[in-house]
Parts: sequence; structure tokens; C-alpha cells
Amino acid sequence: MNQSLPRIAPIGVVSLLVFLFFLVSFANARDVPAFGPDTAPISSSQNGFFPASPAYVASPPTVQEIIVERRHHFHKELLIAIILTSIAIAMIILSTTCAWILWRKSHENPYLKDKQSSEIAPRGITLAPILSKFNSFKMVRKGLVAMFEYSSLESATNKFCESNLLGVGGFGCVYKAEFEGGLLGAVKKLAGGSVDCEREFENELDLLGRIRHPNIISLLGYCLHEETRLIVYELMEKGSLETQLHGPSHGSALSWHIRMKIALDTARGLEYLHEHCNPPIIHRDLKSSNILLDSDFHAKVSIDY
Repeated sequence: MNQSLPRIAPIGVVSLLVFLFFLVSFANARDVPAFGPDTAPISSSQNGFFPASPAYVASPPTVQEIIVERRHHFHKELLIAIILTSIAIAMIILSTTCAWILWRKSHENPYLKDKQSSEIAPRGITLAPILSKFNSFKMVRKGLVAMFEYSSLESATNKFCESNLLGVGGFGCVYKAEFEGGLLGAVKKLAGGSVDCEREFENELDLLGRIRHPNIISLLGYCLHEETRLIVYELMEKGSLETQLHGPSHGSALSWHIRMKIALDTARGLEYLHEHCNPPIIHRDLKSSNILLDSDFHAKVSIDY
């Protein structure tokens, strides 16, 4: 408070002086009553030297009447004094409030700040350790999103071989990619040329480029090749929940405990999209094929996989 009050206190002092000045002005602004000398004629009965004859009654001296008029602006001055006094009081209250707010901010508990930041931080994850493994590739870093060369993606997917096909989405096919060093990824190859495809590509880059959450699929990079648009995601080794439930295993690997964990992970991802993104993101297409599982059956929500 010692640091913030000196900047605010002068306002309060000036306001107080203005307040006292108008109080003094108001005290001095009182009415002066009208007065004048008595102009009645001198009675002859008060004079014992002359008889009471009208012929001997002296006429009164001519005296100019002096009248001091009342202050006609008294009510106006009173109104001005009240208004300025109210302004002075308001300025004192305002300066006191500002000083209290500054003092409150300067004396906030650092523990609470750390706690608040720690509550927000776990909602996002950093891809720095993952992207650092791609340093051998020629790509342009744009924040946490990297631009891959088409040749590197073509090599990692074995020229987009059908054996590497993981699934088919609404706007293209997804291929398994194995990069140098054994790092795995999933490459979505969009059907290029259409306006809808271009819009989908831009939306996914903008959306996933801003989202970092343990239960949302992570975007690693993208590629522009002629009219072809490619998006690189992290690879989820166990595939989609749909594959686990309706594939050859028919859900045999999914115990009730794992299913509960998948449900909770999915709920956390949706909660992040709906409640913690600004503006909120409504998924609108949640289904088992858009819930992806890693090697430990941790679930992540995909936008369109």
C-alpha cells in the first residue's frame, strides 16, 4: 500500500481542500438584512421650548433612505456549493477505492496465482519433445505446427500404399507413416481440388493448431503439394474404439475398467472443447470411429479421423 497510495492520495487531498473551501464560502454567504435610518418627523411634544402650534413645528431634515438589498443569488450559490461538495466527496471515495484495489493487487497471495496457473496448465500439453524428433526433416516451423515436405510423407507411408491405410474419413484417407528413427504418425490425405476440402483443411489446421489437451488428438504438421492437402497427426496404436468393439477381437481386450477409462477420457476431451475453448467448440460428430486409443487404451477425441 505504501507504493500505490502516493499516486492516489493527492487526488483525495485536493478534493478535501475543495470541499473545505466551499464549506467556508457557504458559511460566509449569509443574508444581510435591510436597514435604514428612522425618517419619522420630530414630534413637537418632545421639545419643551416651542408650543404645539403647527406654525412652530419644524419640518424634518431631508435624509436619503439607504437600503441594503438581500442577496438574490443565495439559493444559486447554495446549489453550486452542494454540487461541488458532492463532487469532492465522490472524488475522495473514488481515490480511496482505487488505492484499495491497487493495494489488493500488489498484495495478492502468490500461492493462489501458482495454484490457478497449475489448474490451467494440465489442460494443455506441449509437443516440443515430439517435434524435436523431426529435426532431420526439411520443414518450416509455425508455432507448434510444422510443414513437412511431400517427399518425406510419401516415403513414410510407402507412397501411400493400401497396406498402410488406417481408415477413410469424410474428406480423405488416413495412412500410417513411419518416419526415420522409428517415429510413427498418421497422415490424412485430403481429396484435393474442391472448395469443401480446402475449407476442411484450413479449419483443421486452425482448430487443432490452437488446441493442446491430453484427450484431444494432436496435430504434428501439414503439407501442401499442388492441389493435394495433407495433415499429420500423432499415431494412436490401438486405432479407433469402433475397431476395438466391432473388429476381429469384438471388444475382448476392453474390460469394464478400460471402458470406464475410455468414457472418462472422452468426457474430459469434450468438456475441454465445450467449456474451456474460446470460443467454445462443439464437436457435432462424436462416434466410436472418432475416439482413438493409444497403446495403453488412453482415449483421445478426433475431429474427423
